[in-house]
Amino acid sequence: MFTSIAGRSVVVTGGSRGIGKGIASVFAKAGARVLISGRDEGAAKATEEDIDLVLGTNLKGTILTVQACLPLLASSGRGRVILTSSITGPITGYPGWTHYGASKAGQLGFMRTAAIELAASGITVNAILPGNIVTEGMESLGEDYAGMIAAIPMRRLGTVDEIGYAALFLATDEAGYITGQTIVVDGGQVLPESPDLAG
Repeated sequence: MFTSIAGRSVVVTGGSRGIGKGIASVFAKAGARVLISGRDEGAAKATEEDIDLVLGTNLKGTILTVQACLPLLASSGRGRVILTSSITGPITGYPGWTHYGASKAGQLGFMRTAAIELAASGITVNAILPGNIVTEGMESLGEDYAGMIAAIPMRRLGTVDEIGYAALFLATDEAGYITGQTIVVDGGQVLPESPDLAG
């Protein structure tokens, strides 16, 4: 069993829906005091067309949020920064998502340098790379679910709680010596050389 994080403070950006909501829920169930921030659905949809907004939200937003939290992270003596990146960008590509992939890969560049810079303050910086996760945004795909599932060796999509549990682990005292690392949570999606080899 891991050390309890009950009573610790957690900030979850994008916590009003999808993966962010799942992470916030898991931390709240574990007794943490959770602050969430998010945007409305209309604004989120407008980011598939605006490169500056996607990079600003995913990359610049990550950097500015961490900077804003630094004093409290350092004073806690056990600060944890856990980024939600993606397999898209750092590991895989997806047509039409160049701006998204670039922003998620950029988060990992930030993570590695921030992990070095903040280590002396006892702050760890890690990232979770989700694969295909059941979120509100996935509901619109309809029949495309079957193709996505066929490419995953575990033959199912992940849940937001499964991302939340990975984040919860990285927030524990037991994960205190892990920094600058990524955890891929994708049911083995990136393992086969082709979707035909998924099983």
